Amino acid sequence: MHVELPEKRYYGIGEVAKAFGVNTSLIRFWEKEFDVLQPKKNAKGNRKFTPQDIQNLKLIYHLVKERGFTLEGAKTHLKEEKLKTLSKFEIIDKLQFVKAELLKIKDQL
Repeated sequence: MHVELPEKRYYGIGEVAKAFGVNTSLIRFWEKEFDVLQPKKNAKGNRKFTPQDIQNLKLIYHLVKERGFTLEGAKTHLKEEKLKTLSKFEIIDKLQFVKAELLKIKDQL
């Protein structure tokens, strides 16, 4: 899944949820379920997601929504095969980005 977010240091939960096409409650739920998600919180308690958090969310989204893993299965998969999955996922993500860019160029022609 290619997520359209501007390049920033921190992202609010609303813009993250909108980029992934899910509710903010799902993002909060995944934060509780998956140890790899640790967004920073400001003085008001608002979550601020870093680009690394976004990468982890992409991986979780891919496993749960696209590949159909259960939450327990996704947790296990993340713990056991973090490096293998991450490298494959990064390659897929980059290829999807290239595809999107090529389609934009095609539409401009």
